Amino acid sequence: MRKLVLLVVCVLLTLPALGQTTLNGAGATFPYPIYSKWFSEYAKSHSGVQINYQSIGSGGGIRQVTAGTVDFGASDMPMTDKQLQEAKVKIVNLPTVLGAVVPAYNVPGVTGEVKFTPDALAGIFLGKISRWNDKALTSANPDINFPDKEIIVAHRSDGSGTTFIWTDYLSKVSAEWKSSVGADTSVKWPVGLGAKGNEGVSGLVRQMSGAIGYVELIYAVQNKIPYGSVRNSAGAFVKASLESVTAAAASVPNMPADFRVSITNPPGKEAYPISSFTWLLVPQQAKNPANGKILTDFLNWMVTEGQTMTTALAYAPLPDNVVAKEKEAIKLVK
Repeated sequence: MRKLVLLVVCVLLTLPALGQTTLNGAGATFPYPIYSKWFSEYAKSHSGVQINYQSIGSGGGIRQVTAGTVDFGASDMPMTDKQLQEAKVKIVNLPTVLGAVVPAYNVPGVTGEVKFTPDALAGIFLGKISRWNDKALTSANPDINFPDKEIIVAHRSDGSGTTFIWTDYLSKVSAEWKSSVGADTSVKWPVGLGAKGNEGVSGLVRQMSGAIGYVELIYAVQNKIPYGSVRNSAGAFVKASLESVTAAAASVPNMPADFRVSITNPPGKEAYPISSFTWLLVPQQAKNPANGKILTDFLNWMVTEGQTMTTALAYAPLPDNVVAKEKEAIKLVK
């Protein structure tokens, strides 16, 4: 009898494990805080489902989904035509949330908000503006007493969608940047120190006096790093916020059918100029039909209930018109 009881207990203990379905994803660090929240909350309400996500950067996410080693990838840059052609299966780019990349800084004695012009940001990252008391900064900030201190530029060392957003913006506002550096997930930086992930750049800026770097808004907020406003295409200095990122999204009233779009440097007085959608990269045909069904269910949950969780983590929810289009696209995922 004792052996029979032990056998029944062992069987019962193994049932949850046998019924467990695990989805694996990898990619962007930009949306990692909201993805962590989503995957945790979804698992709580869907017993037997676990979603593992490796925050390795957009470049890694594109590589892994292209190779078919994950159930989904994630990137802050939609896949290019060439990348889509190289994938083993058809990949759908699905927007998840909107976020902002901000110029975060650590300037001794400066506690107020620094205003950055497009020329100043391009000049700093080109290495042409090398001190905090340069006229390009003091003229836009007459009320700030900048120190005569070297500017230390921090940038990503890994393939990064955050880098794409930043360099895409700089390419739109600076002809020199566009011709000499360009926009990509990895570029040849003219100056600066590299660090891995938004976490790494945040750490460099926080630790190094005189540093400036670009990070997703939530990383600046969580690490209590000051970040500046940026002059937009309408001539207004705008700080990143849910409202200013939403205003940037309004510049694309008609989302393309494949959801691949850039909203950096948009028109509109209220728009924050370094804003972007971020995307999940989802194979249209899953290798495992059961996993595909669960992924489809999660995607529908993400664009409905999941959107209610975005603002608490400093992301803007998807516009209603994008959600409606996306629900139709999700029907194609199997």
